[in-house]
Amino acid sequence: MIDTTLQWANYLMLGYFILLNSGYLCLCLVTIGAMLRYRRVLEAFQPEEALASEALPPVTLIAPAYNEEATCIESTRAFLSIDYPNFEVIVVNDGSTDQTLARLKENFDLQSADRPPTSQLSTAEVRDVYRSQIHPNLWVVDKQNGGKADSLNAGINYCNTPFFCAMDADTLVEGEGLVRMVRPFLEDQTTVAVGGIVRVANGCTVQAGRVREVSMPKEWLPRLQVLEYLRAFFFGRVGWDALGGMLIISGAFGLFRRETVVGVGGYRTDTVGEDMELVVRMHRRLREDDEDYRVRFVPDPVAWTEVPSTLRILGSQRDRWQRGLAETMVRHQRMLLNPRYGRVGMLAYPFFYFLETFGPVLELLGYILFVVALLKGAISGPFAIAFFLVAFVLGFALSLSAVAIEEVSFRRYERTGDFLQLLLLPLVETFGYRQLNSWWRMKGLWSYLRSKEGWGAMERSGFG
Repeated sequence: MIDTTLQWANYLMLGYFILLNSGYLCLCLVTIGAMLRYRRVLEAFQPEEALASEALPPVTLIAPAYNEEATCIESTRAFLSIDYPNFEVIVVNDGSTDQTLARLKENFDLQSADRPPTSQLSTAEVRDVYRSQIHPNLWVVDKQNGGKADSLNAGINYCNTPFFCAMDADTLVEGEGLVRMVRPFLEDQTTVAVGGIVRVANGCTVQAGRVREVSMPKEWLPRLQVLEYLRAFFFGRVGWDALGGMLIISGAFGLFRRETVVGVGGYRTDTVGEDMELVVRMHRRLREDDEDYRVRFVPDPVAWTEVPSTLRILGSQRDRWQRGLAETMVRHQRMLLNPRYGRVGMLAYPFFYFLETFGPVLELLGYILFVVALLKGAISGPFAIAFFLVAFVLGFALSLSAVAIEEVSFRRYERTGDFLQLLLLPLVETFGYRQLNSWWRMKGLWSYLRSKEGWGAMERSGFG
């Protein structure tokens, strides 16, 4: 009886892994086609000509900062050095308890200035608004602590441009990153939001707020995240963009039409996944209002960010990400398999709801049941081989394909040693890191079920 139960349980788990990895395989194939088409677009698009054009709209960069003294100066310099003809930078100091505001005042000669708000999104109290005497396009909004979403809403309230770029204070932007993000808005007036690839800055050489030399991190944990980011952005973003089902724009760097975001109520402050929740809510509201719109993704590397280098901080981050995903999926589950919401409701939402939100539980359960059944001799040799191929080898191949897409498309890691590391990482990720990540994500789901709140700490070492 026990052996029969184990057999059927393993059959179900095998079905789950087939469904999950088949979905990723389809996304991989769609991504390859999309990248081939995008290469033709890149050949025709010249950033230098675009920068010289008067058609580029003004943009405001909004960067919430809470206890970011280690990186805020480098990041702000990076913001100010962006190659773009007409932009402002608003750094929102979210009640930092360290020297973030003091360092900004000292380095950029901030003075109190009048700047009336342009919208009335609810936020924590704004204590003062400062303007740099060195860089007139740099503003700092000092407010009481309210969280990242609250800070972004405060920045939107003081935004005077039709587009704003939401980003993290520790983000380093590529010189031409912003003009590449603006391109979809110029090509299609119905575009309301655009995301781009965010890369791992750990290990890179940073000078004057720019990544001058790209290299792999020296520590294994950030190295694994390099591969993880490549896989997530190529399959989870490029693929869904091609299918018209983009549900996530990274909070580290995303460009939005300000009028649309204000119209849907700005960022919600009662979730730790405010970036995804906003995009899903935009889909929902615009579909319900029968609006013609597009949420796009450009596969260009447009920004760099520091990733966690310790298991404790990384586990806390993944717990938070999973909580945010679960909050968003449950809050808007009216969209699930609802034809009214088109491809988003019928394709993207079910994938994220069933496979991404609750998948970690099934994945860990599948590994455990497989090992138990194997030890008890409850499964046959052919089944064990099939399970291993689907659950491990196919996952390894998908990660390796992400490396291949990176090398063919952009090849930012030019050193031979870095390339060899990228080839080795899928093996390490498949046997150990992926299971650990599933454990963190399952804990995040449990945290959601227990209504846990708060972000947890993200310690920065700064860009070296």
